[in-house]
Amino acid sequence: MFGDMVLDASNVIHLHGAALDQPADLSSRAVQEKLSPVAIRAFFRMAAHWQLRDEDARGLIGGVSNGSFYQLKRGPVKAAGAKTLDQDKLTRVSLLVGIFKALNILYSTKLADAWVQLPNSNPIFGGQTPLAYMLRGGLPAMLRVRQLLDARRGGL
Repeated sequence: MFGDMVLDASNVIHLHGAALDQPADLSSRAVQEKLSPVAIRAFFRMAAHWQLRDEDARGLIGGVSNGSFYQLKRGPVKAAGAKTLDQDKLTRVSLLVGIFKALNILYSTKLADAWVQLPNSNPIFGGQTPLAYMLRGGLPAMLRVRQLLDARRGGL
């Protein structure tokens, strides 16, 4: 879905040039440049599935300005003008991909796509939507939602 996986001679999986035997160094400019195009595409596909307003999508990716957001939305530019996400934005996209994946494992496609915008009775959400919780709480809230869904997926 997001690219080719390669198995090297030492049986380490490489995805987009990053070995999966250890976390990618998201502080590295080279890693950021390599992962950004696929992260941008994944983010906007999720935003479309979740039917996010542009304002909400901007908040989830880290409160970027309108101009920067619409530049990203037009798609990554090839060569020297390529848009590169920083460590914070790549981390946010990673958490959102995990949330998206967990929702699609747990629920039907229709419910998985609607879940972030439905009021939730779980005490962490306080009756609000998971989207409102993540927008209000930023990265820590996204991590908590990811952990909640991973726990549900694991049967905890």
